[in-house]
Amino acid sequence: MTAPFSIGRNTRVVFRWNGSTVELPDVVSFTSQQGTVALRSVPLNSQPTTYEVPNGWSGTVQCQRTNSNLDDLIASTEAAFWSAGTITNGTLYQYITEPDGSTTTWQYTNVSIVLNAAGSWANDGMVMQSFNFNASQKVKV
Repeated sequence: MTAPFSIGRNTRVVFRWNGSTVELPDVVSFTSQQGTVALRSVPLNSQPTTYEVPNGWSGTVQCQRTNSNLDDLIASTEAAFWSAGTITNGTLYQYITEPDGSTTTWQYTNVSIVLNAAGSWANDGMVMQSFNFNASQKVKV
């Protein structure tokens, strides 16, 4: 029997960075949104028109800290920058199990990330981490 709609557990997120797969900890939230630049034409002799020009993608990933993979990725990108001035970007893959059972794969290209929450450590509290990303393009694979 097929599901009537998608739910959060129907997706999985994986990084490819510097040729290696970075398994993210337990992802609990993933959001993405298209960026555009609005170009407006306001001719004197007709109605105004707006054109939305694609301008990348952005999003946020929140995960439970079950290993050091995300911290290791951030540390390695910082080390590459401070040792050689290298700025690296990666690729993010989103795998979605559709309500009919098929799988859709999205590839976010030229991804940069910033760890906006490295974790809050408290007694009896689950450590959550989150990062924002920017990507050049979202491509169906």
